[in-house]
Amino acid sequence: MSVQETAVQATALRELDSREAPLVRVRDLTVRFKGARDVFAVNGVGFDLPPGRVLGILGESGSGKSVTLKTLLRLLPENRTDIGGTVEVQGRDVLALEGRELADHRGGVVSMIFQDPMLALDPVYTIGEQIAEAVMRHEGLDASAAMKRALEMLERVRIPSPERRLKAYPHEISGGMRQRAMIALALACRPELLLADEPTTALDATVQMQILLLLRDLQKEFGMGVIFVTHDIGVAVEVCDEIAVMYAGEFVETGTVRDVIRDPKHPYTKGLLAANLHGAQKGTRLDAIPGAPPPLDTAPTSCSFAPRCAHVQDRCRAAKPPAAVLGPGRMVRCVLAEGAAAG
Repeated sequence: MSVQETAVQATALRELDSREAPLVRVRDLTVRFKGARDVFAVNGVGFDLPPGRVLGILGESGSGKSVTLKTLLRLLPENRTDIGGTVEVQGRDVLALEGRELADHRGGVVSMIFQDPMLALDPVYTIGEQIAEAVMRHEGLDASAAMKRALEMLERVRIPSPERRLKAYPHEISGGMRQRAMIALALACRPELLLADEPTTALDATVQMQILLLLRDLQKEFGMGVIFVTHDIGVAVEVCDEIAVMYAGEFVETGTVRDVIRDPKHPYTKGLLAANLHGAQKGTRLDAIPGAPPPLDTAPTSCSFAPRCAHVQDRCRAAKPPAAVLGPGRMVRCVLAEGAAAG
């Protein structure tokens, strides 16, 4: 081996060693709900999430965003759900976890902030009892130390009068405080991965911004990876590093927030941006995407967006478009992106 070849190999090995392994690795994820009519909710999703990064999954209701999150926690009903592909968190196969290993995974390694905290929190236990229970289960602390951690977490999420709120039941506090309590519960055991399923949907604009800024601050403080599900582009811009646009159970475009927002390539992404209130002039009509998302009772064999697309071609209806890779982390699943990928 020549000196030059040796130097090239050494450089490649150093780059490989310095490359951090992904916190989350998903490959060809499929989720099918079995019933009188099967529902193909997720169809071939794949992505990597490095530690300490925030991925936003953006799309309309019914596109498979929440199902993807729940798969990472194994919260889907196993008796009527068929899951395929690979799902790894910290190198461990999530789909193979059973019993105590699965219980340790939920809350200890991966936590979730649910969309409606009133439904997620137990109405018969106080806020403090619910947080303390999680800490005792995952970290083995006694009741006194666990309650101290619960108070500390309420202070971290900036709930006013935390000592009093510790003894309050969920129905005794406001929606904004319930959401902060839900965040405190999710972060109490210092998970490596936080899943946030539209956590600000039911809040007014002022409280929503406070929660978003709080989440971003806590994410940086704890160094967590975060997957943030939303249908609001403005929310995605505030908290995310990368964006994956999801439609009919597939990622149709991925990239950094800057790339996707400033230079969208997929017609669906362009439609979402055009239908956004931010920047719209008063008195003008929003550019709504015509039609509705397709039924998911069959696995897609062609472009799912073709019936709503203004740029549809015959080949879009004949087969699924291949994923055009435009750069590191930048992917578009559309025939219109083929020229950009070739360039």
